[in-house]
Amino acid sequence: MMLNNNSKYYNLFFLLFISCLTFAQNTANGRITDAKTSKEITGVDIFINDNTEPLLKTSQGSFSVQSDSIIYKLRFSKKNYSTETVTITPETAQNIFVKLSQEKVSTIDEIVIHNEKPKYKNKKENPAYAIMQEVWKRKRNNGLEKFDTYTYKEYEKIQFDANNLDSAFMSKKIFNKLDFIFEYADSTASGKIGLPIFLNESIYENFGENKPGKKTKRMLVAQKTSGFQDNQVITITAKNLYRDINIYDNTLNYFDIGFPSPVGSSGFSTYDYNLTDTISIRGESAYKIRYQPKRKEVLAFQGYLYIDTDSYAVLGATLKSTQKINVNFINSISTELEYDNPDENTFLPKKFITEIELTPFAKKRTSKSIIAKRSVDYSQYEFNKPLDAKIFTRKEEEYDDKFVDKDDAYWVKARPDSLSKSEQGVYEMLDRLQQTPKFNRIVKLYETLASGYYNAFKGIDIGPIFSIYGKNEVEGDRIRLGARTYFGQNDPWRVQFYTAYGFKDQQVKYGAEARYMFNRASRFMIGAGTKRDIEQLGVQLTTDDGIMARTFASSTLFARGENASLSSINKTNIFASFEPWKNFQIRVDGTLQSIKSANPEKFSLMYYRNGDLRKTLNDSHVTLSLIARPGAKFSQTGVDRYEHGTLAPTIILKYTRGIEGLFNGDFNYNRLQFMFYKPVLIGSWGKTLVSFEAGKTFDTVPLALQNVVPGNQSYSLAQNTFAQLNYYEFVADTYSTLHLEHHFNGKILSFIPLIKKLKLREIAFIRSAYGTLSDASKAINVDGFKYSAPSEQIYFEYGFGIENIGIGNLRIFRVDFNWRGNYLDRPDISTFGVKAGFQVGF
Repeated sequence: MMLNNNSKYYNLFFLLFISCLTFAQNTANGRITDAKTSKEITGVDIFINDNTEPLLKTSQGSFSVQSDSIIYKLRFSKKNYSTETVTITPETAQNIFVKLSQEKVSTIDEIVIHNEKPKYKNKKENPAYAIMQEVWKRKRNNGLEKFDTYTYKEYEKIQFDANNLDSAFMSKKIFNKLDFIFEYADSTASGKIGLPIFLNESIYENFGENKPGKKTKRMLVAQKTSGFQDNQVITITAKNLYRDINIYDNTLNYFDIGFPSPVGSSGFSTYDYNLTDTISIRGESAYKIRYQPKRKEVLAFQGYLYIDTDSYAVLGATLKSTQKINVNFINSISTELEYDNPDENTFLPKKFITEIELTPFAKKRTSKSIIAKRSVDYSQYEFNKPLDAKIFTRKEEEYDDKFVDKDDAYWVKARPDSLSKSEQGVYEMLDRLQQTPKFNRIVKLYETLASGYYNAFKGIDIGPIFSIYGKNEVEGDRIRLGARTYFGQNDPWRVQFYTAYGFKDQQVKYGAEARYMFNRASRFMIGAGTKRDIEQLGVQLTTDDGIMARTFASSTLFARGENASLSSINKTNIFASFEPWKNFQIRVDGTLQSIKSANPEKFSLMYYRNGDLRKTLNDSHVTLSLIARPGAKFSQTGVDRYEHGTLAPTIILKYTRGIEGLFNGDFNYNRLQFMFYKPVLIGSWGKTLVSFEAGKTFDTVPLALQNVVPGNQSYSLAQNTFAQLNYYEFVADTYSTLHLEHHFNGKILSFIPLIKKLKLREIAFIRSAYGTLSDASKAINVDGFKYSAPSEQIYFEYGFGIENIGIGNLRIFRVDFNWRGNYLDRPDISTFGVKAGFQVGF
């Protein structure tokens, strides 16, 4: 059972794709009037972004400002008037209409402005510390938890704009016959071009029940995507950039990387705070506190907090990354949060806006990049109204493609704000692009790289293209060609097959599988398949019986030592699976297989059965698997789904029953297995990957059916294997393994003056295994004396790694240094080894 999450690769491929099509907003203008009299106002201080010094004091009612950096916010301040803040986007930067409301001076607390960072002997002298202490004492929880039932509406808009384009770029050959897209571009003050390229809108209805039982449902009721309605992989890539955050948490999750929250109780260990002002926020008096990280090299934010002066609730916050942000493919992150506070103990999300600047290769501000902006509006909250139990029942029609189809009239009414002219142009532009053969070829290239399959013609894909060539000792050079049916992401059925040929053994191999899904809501599915192939067994404990399931490759171009321990397998499988509850799968497999050594001269699988010597094992077994993925998010509703990046755990419980005599099965046996995997954010110290497996075979079986502690003799990285173990070195009736791997995200190396400039990241890991092997299990194998379990003491190995190796933003290489901790007296072992490989991620 592999735990690979392919969504991180889609992120990279998407960035590489759109970098070929790759707006900075540097100017803004408008008018300022009195909200009551509608007369123009002069003498207004205009602040850009989070600057504490005004860029301009107006001498007339109109204004025009220009900056060398991107303008994403303007603040208008004048004595005896409430301060107003306006969010700036490429579409709203021109003809801004600002209304300032007068307020009595007596209603505003004393304003304290510090133009420079004040110095305090200790934090207790800092007035911001006293305010933050009150915030921590009165830490609020999401108000949805306090009501028996709740409902609310959620409108989400995601837009991508190509940034920093110029006339030279626009004249490149790649845009021949595509140059009409620049009709939708806007010029900026710097002479560059900004081009909107993607827009996705979604409407969700959320339902929740806290009593008597806890139930939730988030139902997508409408979705509109510019030009990519049929290409959900791109839409998923866009949505996968974002995570839900709670400003009161100690750690904020961006890209599954932990950033310390400025409102967290441990904030003063990371940030300096400075009380700068007392202002009005939506009619509420609020402290304005500026915060910034003590060290620029750490993963942290800078910005402002707006704290209610009476209740010490967070009314809003801005979070902006530092210039030295060490996240791959990311130049900058900024988030604006608004909260409603219905009472002294709770908050409700009101509006979140997150903007991410993505650059595939370099972090220069002049580099061509993508501005990815997501805004979410929460509205129509209703509480303690009776909810029909049927609301929480999954209905098949909700999974139909047409369920989310809505006409333009629906969207005009559903949007909290109307689309700008530029946003409307995205839909028109992408519709035109889809009629252009050249654009469709580019999209097809992206889809091929992202999925690994090439669409040869309607309904048929060829691939996976990354498995065409391999090499091993038995087959020599190996060629593998495969195909699958593919009519769309939501196909209810799929047929896959492959054939392979080894030039050394001159044998043809093959595999084929068909699956059909009867119900999209419960995901009730059946399937059957068969294969004949050469495989490397003993490299996974918790395996998958599926014919086309991803397995550890038998092809290794570079390896330590000689690997002859390959097996020849004939296997047929039928299965049925369904999800009675969301993210909980029940699967039953029936499997017939024969296994023998693919290289009998160097690797023996021979065993004794009823006194007879056998070289081929016949096995018939039934497996019941319970698979839980609480919190996981998926897209698509067909036989195959794409998973959004989350920190969701994987929990698997499997029971296998071998049946002697059924289709010539040789053995009765019972096996129970358990697996748990979970990524865990450890605050600003990074992320730990926890993987635990345990199992027991209750009967005597030969080596081909035994539990093998996974070794890895290749020089490449392989998840959940032991880097310094040989294949089949440890075999166990009963076993348990634990893998702990912590990614520090450069936390330690950032303290080293010269090394920190390389933006390398450190990893530490330890792996352990314990198990027992009965004498009967040893005796059944001809070479049983060779095999043993780590029963004398817990086997362990440890080491460290360096990741994020590369140049610019392209840092996808990792190197691990591994040491074997014990069992050092064994022959043909390796006490130290180096593993390397590609690791694509933020």
